[in-house]
Amino acid sequence: MTKMAKEHTDEDAERIIRVIVRGRVQGVGYRAWAQRQAAAHSLRGWVRNRSDGTVEAVFAGDPDSVAIIAEGLLRGPPASQVTGVDIRSDDESALAPAFGAGFVALPTA
Repeated sequence: MTKMAKEHTDEDAERIIRVIVRGRVQGVGYRAWAQRQAAAHSLRGWVRNRSDGTVEAVFAGDPDSVAIIAEGLLRGPPASQVTGVDIRSDDESALAPAFGAGFVALPTA
């Protein structure tokens, strides 16, 4: 009996998203919360505050896990007040600031 090879589909591929989170998201532990969420879902990427008061992040990994994180970004940690989240697909080059270190917090940009 021969085993059939599983066909590769886009659903099997890693998903990479870049997000901008608006609202009361700085000074409330949003970056630390994002790091914990990413670690809990074995995602790679980075998060940083931006000088305009938003938080920017890149998440990469299993598409289902990335979708869970994307949904969670709308709530954020308890002290935050998220007013909007912009999400767009990105590519491997978006991960460069993390230097292959898993998921990291970067300095404010």
